[in-house]
Amino acid sequence: MESNSTAQVLRIFISSTDKYKDGLLYEHIVFKAKEFGLAGSTVFKGILGYGASSVIHSYKFWEVTEKLPTVIEIVDEEEKIIAFYETIKPVLEAMRYGCLVATENTNILLYKSGK
Repeated sequence: MESNSTAQVLRIFISSTDKYKDGLLYEHIVFKAKEFGLAGSTVFKGILGYGASSVIHSYKFWEVTEKLPTVIEIVDEEEKIIAFYETIKPVLEAMRYGCLVATENTNILLYKSGK
């Protein structure tokens, strides 16, 4: 991916406690994105949210377990994003709980590695 190019953002909305095998689903997806060679990925934990189940989850400082709305954002060229989604789609479809997956076109203004 280059600066001043067109790309796509893949957003996956899940819960921070969703599991994949013995680990967390969001970790599995990010590690898979890295293995796939995608340009970048970030996980955001929200403080309040709800989804198709209409259950509102929120962060309270006294809660022992954090079941928080979580968004995974992955950025790369459209073809790579779609191909990656197809590889993780079976995992998302097999989840016990709901999720939402969306894409959005974006413009890359700067993409550089650190030194």
